[in-house]
This record gives sequence, C-alpha cells and structure tokens, in this order.
Amino acid sequence: MHLIDSHTHIYGEEFDEDRDAMLQRAAEAGVGQMVLPNVDLESYPRLLELCAAHPQRLFQTIGLHPTYVKEDYDTQLRAMEGELTQRTHVAIGEIGLDYYWDTTYQKEQIDAFKRQLHWAAQHDLPVILHIREAFADAFSVLREVNLPQLRGVFHSFTGTEEELREALSFEHFYIGINGVVTFKNSTLKEYVSSIPLDRLLLETDAPYLAPVPKRGKRNEPAFLPHTASFVASCYQLSDDTLIAKTSENARRLFALPEY
Repeated sequence: MHLIDSHTHIYGEEFDEDRDAMLQRAAEAGVGQMVLPNVDLESYPRLLELCAAHPQRLFQTIGLHPTYVKEDYDTQLRAMEGELTQRTHVAIGEIGLDYYWDTTYQKEQIDAFKRQLHWAAQHDLPVILHIREAFADAFSVLREVNLPQLRGVFHSFTGTEEELREALSFEHFYIGINGVVTFKNSTLKEYVSSIPLDRLLLETDAPYLAPVPKRGKRNEPAFLPHTASFVASCYQLSDDTLIAKTSENARRLFALPEY
C-alpha cells in the first residue's frame, strides 16, 4: 500500500527547477498519489497542466483559498463555477476562513466560503477546508448552510483539543495531519490519537511545514513518510498499518482510482 499525500501544492513555482526529480523522489519514498488543491484563478492553469501530465498520480481540485479573497473574489468565483461544469475535479478546495494575517475581507471570506460549500453539495464533491484562527466562525457557517450530505477534510489541522472534538462532530469530515504534529512546540501530538483512525488523512502541504527531521527545508511529498511514522507512533501502530488506513481513507473521500 502506497502513501497518499492528500494536500500538496507541487504545481507552485517553488518546484519549477526540479519538479520531475521531486516526483521521482516521492515515488521512491512510497508516495503514489497526490491531491493538488487550487488556491485561485492565477494558479489554476499550472495545476491543470501538471495533473494532465500525470493522470493516475495527481488529482486536481478547484476553489478560492480564503487568503486570496480580495475585491475581485466574485469574478474569480464566477469563473471557477464555470470550470466546474467543464472539467473533472476530486474536490472543492481549498476553501474556508483565515483570520491569521488579515481580517479586511472577513465578510467576503464568509460569503465565498458559503457559496463554495453549496457548489460541493450541488456537484456531490468533498470540500478541503482551510481554517486558521477562525474555527468558531467556520463551525457556525457549516451549521448555518445545513447541508447534511457535505463531506470533506479539515486540512492541516492545528486547532485545540476542544476544536478537534467539534470538528469531529461533523460526522462526514476527516482530519488532515501534516508535519506540524512533529514540531517540538506543537501540542497536537498529545491528542492526535483521539482522531478515529477511519477519519485520519496524511498530507504535506508542500512546500510548507516540512516535518522533523526536515524542518526548515522546502517540504515535498517524499517527506510524508516522516509524518506517517511519527503519527503511527502516537497511535502505537506500525507504519504499514497507519499508511494502509490513511490511504484507504483518502481514496474513499476523493474517489481516487487504484494505483
């Protein structure tokens, strides 16, 4: 069973110099398939091109990341909604709320979030949620839209134990764990094993958040086994058992083909 990187931005410029070699390193490390979340219209063509070149390994999503919600967000959303009927995507994302850097467009972020949640329901697709310093509002929006069929993942989860419990109360949602859990100052390791194994996903969020012992370097999918091994130890499971289960979860959520 190979690892699945459920969230990676390898279409970014950070990989322009060694993208083919990086993909080869991922394969050699046992990372077979990867989900590539969209962030805005500008990045979308790069994402499409890369996924088209590796149709069995790389899978595209579409969505407007909350930190890219600016004055032109309505124009971006309308264009993305058109793309939804033109191409196949494995998810809507990454979408959500981020109040960490700036709250200037908080109202617009919430509007964009709601609209994209409705796309997911209409097109029967999972959502990839980016929530940072905004869990209370995000949970409120999810309850307000009241879409029982909604499913997805709280990606790069770094919330408190209480926020984890609330996230898990949305019964069709998974929790995405990346290199942050390995950081010395992260408390996530203390309660990560309270995530039911059948609701756990692994991710890199490359090029960000490289796990120990690669912290400080550009992250890439080949580093995912470090996170997998650390999380397996938190569950007191073998690496192979954890990898098999998280890959099964990713394949189920995103309807990925066998590889």
